Amino acid sequence: MIRGLPPLPLPRYAVVRVGCSADVPDEIAGDLRQKGIPTGLIGYEYQPLGEAALLDGTGESGLVFFGTSGLFGRLGIDVASRRVVHIPTPESATVNHVNKDLGLFHECVAATIAHFPFYEQGEEARFQAADELRDDVEMGDHANWGD
Repeated sequence: MIRGLPPLPLPRYAVVRVGCSADVPDEIAGDLRQKGIPTGLIGYEYQPLGEAALLDGTGESGLVFFGTSGLFGRLGIDVASRRVVHIPTPESATVNHVNKDLGLFHECVAATIAHFPFYEQGEEARFQAADELRDDVEMGDHANWGD
């Protein structure tokens, strides 16, 4: 255990509406304003940005970033496909699929939080929770599994 860090609060699913820079395509800006984005996941791995911004030259026709992931990663929406994606660093050419759309991103975050905490019930219950969570995510997002 790392000493000196405050305990993390239990996660809860909540939504925040974010502003968008002027260069964000209107349809995506509308989705971000209307649907919003989750305020977080578990711990500080994913955090929303205060304003979504377009990053040209990454993905099929640019990415609209709305959150951070880890120390340097970014989460956003691919402008052409509307998929939620992750890049490990802002200058990376690697784009990783997260969910097939913003609605599914919301569902997966909510499902993950609903199964938390994973570690309080012993190893067997932890594996069962992982299997249930995997089933929930796979059922909703076939794009990530090749279906």
